[in-house]
Amino acid sequence: MAGARKKPSSSGRYQGFFIDYTGKKQYFTGSERRPETLRIARKLEEDHRQIKLGYREPRQAHFKYRDRPFKEVVNEYLAWGALQGGRKGYPWSTVHASRKKRHLELWAETLNLKVLADLDNLLPRVEATLQELAGRDRVGKTLSNISESLVSFCNWCVIRRYLGENPLAKLAKLDTTPKENYRALTADEIYRLLSAAPEHLRLLCTVAMCTGLRAGELRSLTRKHLDTVNGGLKLDPAWTKNRRPGFQPLPQRIVQQLESLCASGIVPFLYQKFFREFAYPQDALLYVPSHPSRDLDQILRAAAIPKRTAEGKVAFHGLRTSFVTLAYESGATHREAMELARHSTPGLTANTY
Repeated sequence: MAGARKKPSSSGRYQGFFIDYTGKKQYFTGSERRPETLRIARKLEEDHRQIKLGYREPRQAHFKYRDRPFKEVVNEYLAWGALQGGRKGYPWSTVHASRKKRHLELWAETLNLKVLADLDNLLPRVEATLQELAGRDRVGKTLSNISESLVSFCNWCVIRRYLGENPLAKLAKLDTTPKENYRALTADEIYRLLSAAPEHLRLLCTVAMCTGLRAGELRSLTRKHLDTVNGGLKLDPAWTKNRRPGFQPLPQRIVQQLESLCASGIVPFLYQKFFREFAYPQDALLYVPSHPSRDLDQILRAAAIPKRTAEGKVAFHGLRTSFVTLAYESGATHREAMELARHSTPGLTANTY
């Protein structure tokens, strides 16, 4: 029931209240006269009663944003992500931000999205586009990543009331089961791989198999992350996938090799030579190529190691699989292997790796 407070607030204005069309009590700040505030409350409650009965359409706050340029809102979304869009309020990683930007530009071009109003009736158009991409042999994980960029953008718009609802809320999930699994290298294959690898890539592959760090995490390592006292790498939550700090132990011989590599000045030289068009960390600990799996393929051919077998394929990310396998073979318990791999669930360590 509509009403107004008997006493004014500290500002001298009376607070009014009414029941909206959803049945919730809403409060507002009225005028400096209680009778006038009470009339406003009764008028608002009558308007909402008519909406509830279906005589009037509810007033939507997002209508005023319908003509806002799609590209402008996307830029605002990307700026938010670069500041706090990641887990635990951290920024998106460089790779993730680049992927988001690329996918949203793809959607804008494919669906001719000029203003936010163009997002109306979006679901059938997105489904048709995904079906077309699937016909080009795009795997489910790729399609899921492409669609997720637009879904998460719409969710972000809903929170800021740029959209009344997410037009892709009922978009069905895609099967993201990988067509091929990564396989662990055998001891003989590891020896042949490291023997055939160039010196700077040999140490990179060694560190990858001794720590399980991903390519992006390895690229983020700098000299300050090398702990020569405790023998390992200090992990920064700003760039780890789970956004948690950590420490990854290393054999003392590998720590010494990394220390020598830092002192040699080879790493900045390699980045300046091969990485001119990409950003790389200052004082980098390791040189990580822009496409490490492509470089690994060349090493596999030189070492006569098959990329694909009945057990799965070998790729740079597969060196993480080798790390988990080596941890188990070294006598690590299931809990220890999970912590070393920095997994959130034991099933991921046991079933996927």
